[in-house]
Amino acid sequence: MPDQNDTTRNPETIAATLPTALVLGGTGRTGALIAQGLAERGLRARTASRSGADVKFDWDDVTTYSPALAGADRVYLVTPVMRTKFVHQVAEFLDLAAASGVRHVTYLSAYGSDRAPAEVDIRAVELELAGRSAFSHSILRPAWVMQNFSDQHLPLIGDAFMVPTGGEKEAFVDAQDIAAVAIETLVNPDAHAGAQYAPTGPQALTVAEVAEIVGSIIGRPVVHHDIDPNAWINGAVEAGFVPADYAVMLHWLTGTIISGNGARPNGDVEMVTGRPATSFRDFAKRNAGAWVPQPVA
Repeated sequence: MPDQNDTTRNPETIAATLPTALVLGGTGRTGALIAQGLAERGLRARTASRSGADVKFDWDDVTTYSPALAGADRVYLVTPVMRTKFVHQVAEFLDLAAASGVRHVTYLSAYGSDRAPAEVDIRAVELELAGRSAFSHSILRPAWVMQNFSDQHLPLIGDAFMVPTGGEKEAFVDAQDIAAVAIETLVNPDAHAGAQYAPTGPQALTVAEVAEIVGSIIGRPVVHHDIDPNAWINGAVEAGFVPADYAVMLHWLTGTIISGNGARPNGDVEMVTGRPATSFRDFAKRNAGAWVPQPVA
């Protein structure tokens, strides 16, 4: 007969002893997937965001840092969005993370971060992490995310994708693959301490090729309008889609592809997760509903 005082069988007691990962951007494209994947792997995942997450987290409100970190021993770090300067905020957060007992941080950076302009703090955060000994870290530098084509970032406008690329290629990567790599680094931090991964898709594609794939799946022609980068970026700023100081980031991101230095396929996804990276065609099949015209109310 079980001992009534044996608390080891109590689910709440067991849950309290599990490793806990704080997932910043926990309602975002990768964060939500990571939280789900960690739970499936037997870890506690605490999502954090300004709203809709397990805990409130706001980069502009330092009082939300410590409550979010309480009890967490690993962190998925997503820096403020639509900004270029944030390393001082991240440093303050990492100070608190070290003091609270965090032992590993996985940072969502960007492909080619070592060539980012000085006005953008992406590389500065990598160096901030490298200079700390209180915890280990892993860095993810993914290619452009496939989901850009199925959400508000690069929507179909008149059956055309409009983005400047100079006809050059990028190894677009599925957010599910980025999340899968991140999950491995958080489940087994010791095996990935100091690692730098650059998740990509299995093919380098032009946006014209992306459009052709989408069109073949939804049954109507889709094209790419390779517009002038200045016109595209200035239009985004003038329309209020991005802050004016974020233009430097857009110039860098599009300029990398236009110059022919976009991401190229590598084996990082399969090396870390044990399965091949998702092709754009498979992604498009899975998300075909995103390109179905919505009825006018």
